[in-house]
Amino acid sequence: MSAEVLLKTPLHDWHQAHKGRLVEFGGWSMPVQYSTIVEEHTAVRQRVGLFDISHMGRLKFDGPDALAWLEKVTTNHVARLSPGQIQYSLIVDENGGMLDDILVYNRPDGLAVVCNASNRPKVLAQFEKYRAGFDAHLIDQTFDTAMIAVQGPAGLATAQRHFDATLTDVPYYHCTSGTFLGVPALASRTGYTGEDGFELIVPNDQAEAAWNALLDAGRVFGILPAGLGARDTLRFEAAMPLYGHEMDETVNPYAVGLGWAVKLKKGAFVGREALTRFKANPGKARVGLAFDGKRIPRQGYPVKLDGQVVGVVTSGTFSPTLGQPLAMASVDLAASKSSELVVDVRGQDEPARVVPLPFYKRSSTHG
Repeated sequence: MSAEVLLKTPLHDWHQAHKGRLVEFGGWSMPVQYSTIVEEHTAVRQRVGLFDISHMGRLKFDGPDALAWLEKVTTNHVARLSPGQIQYSLIVDENGGMLDDILVYNRPDGLAVVCNASNRPKVLAQFEKYRAGFDAHLIDQTFDTAMIAVQGPAGLATAQRHFDATLTDVPYYHCTSGTFLGVPALASRTGYTGEDGFELIVPNDQAEAAWNALLDAGRVFGILPAGLGARDTLRFEAAMPLYGHEMDETVNPYAVGLGWAVKLKKGAFVGREALTRFKANPGKARVGLAFDGKRIPRQGYPVKLDGQVVGVVTSGTFSPTLGQPLAMASVDLAASKSSELVVDVRGQDEPARVVPLPFYKRSSTHG
């Protein structure tokens, strides 16, 4: 995709002006880094970092049958959401393959979904496909709003500075509405880094003012703007799956450890029959791998047991926090029970220890 046709967030000019290295991501022009990935990663783990996540899809649902429509298309039980609560869920096809992982919000103004940027067209198409019989409609607010993530130990203090509602008492995976710099905003205690923090949704034309205000509020803590590079290493250490790596249409939720987000007993929904079969036999399992050497396992590298290929690396990198190469891999169920596997790193076998996921977990979780 050429630069001329890439979508741009309302913060695109700021990224360009502040030496953000821009790359194509999910059809958008996005900053991969400003300084170095390790510096930005460390800022989030130890202090606070700021991410432009306006490329994520933001979908609002209205109408008397909005709840029933969401129950039909998503795997988790939307009716269980209390006011202000947020739910991790999945959208699967009729064969149980994952089209996307999403967050479902029970916002003060109704039900809403945040989906991955690259999958927004698929998500919209899937809701349209199963729209018949529901008195409800979907409003795509992606281009009317901006979304900014404030992540890290000082994320709460940074987000609170200009938000009029008290954020301290907002539990994890909940949201609250209020004003930010006097403009209507939504703050959710969510993120994709393994740290505490908030994700703010503000009107499109207020994006740069909100971004600059957050940078100013976080300056005392040593805030850094952070790009997709640090976002990936952070989510990887927290073992958060990424579409196109741990999941896609060829992968069922149980094979990647996401069966908890599937509620088979809630009633009929898309893919339920296939998922019932996969629960009994997922076929694969997601495992964490740790390496004592320095060579880094990358996505697509074969995983072997006793000389036989039993799986593939889905994500791998050098962990800035833990100081060693790590990987997540999809392997045969039998191989997942082994404590010792081998990864073929560019023709050389590297011994790997199967370790629990997540690799990193912060010392305390709010809510």
